Amino acid sequence: MQRRTLLLSLPCLPAALGATAPARAADADTDQDKPPGYAVSTEQMQQALAQRFPLRYPVPGVLNLDLQTPRLRLLPQRNRLLAEMAVQASGPALHRAHQGGFDVDFALRYEASDRTLRARQLHLSRLRFPTLRPEVVDMLNAYAPALAEQSLREVVLHQLQPQDLKAVEAMGLQPGPITVTETGLVIGLVLKPL
Repeated sequence: MQRRTLLLSLPCLPAALGATAPARAADADTDQDKPPGYAVSTEQMQQALAQRFPLRYPVPGVLNLDLQTPRLRLLPQRNRLLAEMAVQASGPALHRAHQGGFDVDFALRYEASDRTLRARQLHLSRLRFPTLRPEVVDMLNAYAPALAEQSLREVVLHQLQPQDLKAVEAMGLQPGPITVTETGLVIGLVLKPL
């Protein structure tokens, strides 16, 4: 009985997800390449990040590390995202401000309790500060894992609204796997457990 209900509701799925008919033939080709589900654009995720940054991490009496809003890049071939992090180091130990950065790539998970997409499985590169001495950069790299963990681990990249899921839940579906595409994310839909 549930399969019949699901099969009968499949034609309604695009409307339930808020999909609109493509305006051009090129859009239709692009949409065919995407998996079905709820789409989240890079711009939507970038806006969510902008609400959390900039962040300051002080090392009292020594320096401050200021993180600017990360710039997101999609890595569809690895089903991950890359955050390019700009960092400014300043404080008494450095005599002047130095610009640097590091990259963090991560996977995503869906958190049902608050309908959010969150970063997980962080992999980070070394901090880069071209104007600092190598031994100072090595010292700063001791802070890099904690910096990445505190700034991005479980950071919310998007939150679905109750109205986004109302029709989906009425069809007995729930958010499932997250796929990174060339233009953003697609949250797949799976049957709710009985």
